[in-house]
Amino acid sequence: MILGDSLTAGLGLPVGQSYPALLQQRLMNEGLNYHIVNAGVSGDTSAGGLARLDWALEGDVRVMIVALGGNDALRGLPAEQLKENLAAIITRAQARGITVILAGMEAPPNYGRDYFVAFHQVYPALAKEYHVALVPFLLEGVAGLEGMNQADGIHPSATGARIVADNVWKVLKPVVKTSR
Repeated sequence: MILGDSLTAGLGLPVGQSYPALLQQRLMNEGLNYHIVNAGVSGDTSAGGLARLDWALEGDVRVMIVALGGNDALRGLPAEQLKENLAAIITRAQARGITVILAGMEAPPNYGRDYFVAFHQVYPALAKEYHVALVPFLLEGVAGLEGMNQADGIHPSATGARIVADNVWKVLKPVVKTSR
């Protein structure tokens, strides 16, 4: 299950071109019997993800990718609030025996260096504290690059979504191969 925002939901892309759909295809190609649930909601913040966590965890969830924070950053929400929300999501999932992968996000530089650094530090700190796998930056190789994003400059194009899937797959593949 991928708990995320519009980046996960695949805003602006056909369903089959979202990164969760591309990851599903890779799982099938590898013969790994997992079904990805795309729990991406456009506009969602880490608080929104936390609020809908119980619903998202219904069923036989074995691995959860947490891909939240982009909207927190765009709204300038405090990095400490992000950290608290993500920590609550991780601990609640781990309490159910779910393996968690955390997908990092970066804040835009327009909020200043202090905010940018504080925001950046949330993800590796949580990964270390809760012993979860980390995708250092979900949009690595996509953010700010021409042709990798849709006209809004925020959401990945189909080409960008393939790179996002690559970023996640590097961390997801070893997790699902050992979690069977």
